[in-house]
Amino acid sequence: MKRILLALILSVSLFSACTNPGAGGDKVRVGVFMSLTGSTANFGISSVNGIQMAADEINAAGGINGKQVELLVQDDRSDASEAATIVTKFVTQDQVHAILGEVASSRSIAAAPIAQNAKIPMLTPSSTNPEVTKKGDFIFRSCFIDPVQGAAIAQFAAKTLNAKSAAIMVDRKNDYSTGLEKVINEVFTRMGGKIVAVQSYQEGDQDFNAQLTSLKGSNPEVIFVPGYYNDVGLIAKQARDKGITVPLIGGDGWDSTQLYAIGGTALNGSYFTNHYSPYDTDPKVQKFVNDYKARHNSLPDALAATAYDAAKIMFDAIKRAPSLEGPAIRDALAATKEFPGVTGAVTFNENRDAVKPIVMIEIKDGGTYAVKERVTVEGAALPTAANAAPPTVAPANE
Repeated sequence: MKRILLALILSVSLFSACTNPGAGGDKVRVGVFMSLTGSTANFGISSVNGIQMAADEINAAGGINGKQVELLVQDDRSDASEAATIVTKFVTQDQVHAILGEVASSRSIAAAPIAQNAKIPMLTPSSTNPEVTKKGDFIFRSCFIDPVQGAAIAQFAAKTLNAKSAAIMVDRKNDYSTGLEKVINEVFTRMGGKIVAVQSYQEGDQDFNAQLTSLKGSNPEVIFVPGYYNDVGLIAKQARDKGITVPLIGGDGWDSTQLYAIGGTALNGSYFTNHYSPYDTDPKVQKFVNDYKARHNSLPDALAATAYDAAKIMFDAIKRAPSLEGPAIRDALAATKEFPGVTGAVTFNENRDAVKPIVMIEIKDGGTYAVKERVTVEGAALPTAANAAPPTVAPANE
């Protein structure tokens, strides 16, 4: 009888620990869903590298309030439905305390409602589409959003490059690409420019000759390509092969060691917005770069840096939270102000979007990145109204 009673007590205790992530346990469980295979695997691998480095650092320093961080890393295979499946498992089976992911906006949008319904805070390091954080008050991002970088891209073309005409290559099935296209089109036109042609493609396409032939005929002074590195590299090569010599301009989706490997010298003289530069002389940035290089023998791209920052921000919030319950961590995240990340100081605004700096990168021969300009957008107000002021641009000091 005593054995039966003891067994019942143990069963109840185990059930309680499993169903209440804030009760007991010596680990802080953080679910990480990223694209480790598939079309954007390079992004996901860099991001996981950054998150793992942040977790190793905090665990070596004693963990969070005496508890070690346990990362549950899952590959969503660059697929939105798989991302949703993984996050469902995180909240229903793994009982995670928090979630980090994804890189791509489409996959974060698919997963966010699941985390929201479970009241588990989810922080994306690099999904820039505005719709992501609109999924609920448990959804955060530690990167700038598409309207900010879209406005910066358009302003750079109009003011710095003095372009009066532009063409756009857009992936119509990608939330990231279409989100940027909308803002670029609006802001460039408002600043006196004219969009003379728009052509579409689909991620994974190999032949862009028909679209580029059409764009060339419109004689643009710049071509906006708000897409991902794997497509952009091919577009650049085929554009140069057709005799198109004008600069290509894009967003943070370009940032990858594979970009130049695919596009090579065809990318020279083109530009993209980014979260940071590994060549920044800030000691905090250089420590991150050197530590990352020591672990992976490669230069950390912006995805590694934003993911490292996101992990550190989440760990800091968990440390400040009065418990490991989802709402407590959510409130601590929302209270984050001027967190000293390697990609800049991060503050969450009322929409749970990060207010932080943005840089414009110039691609030089050999694939080196030079900071052309720095853009700081004050507050969360975005230039979507006809009378809104564009972002302020400051010359690079590097």
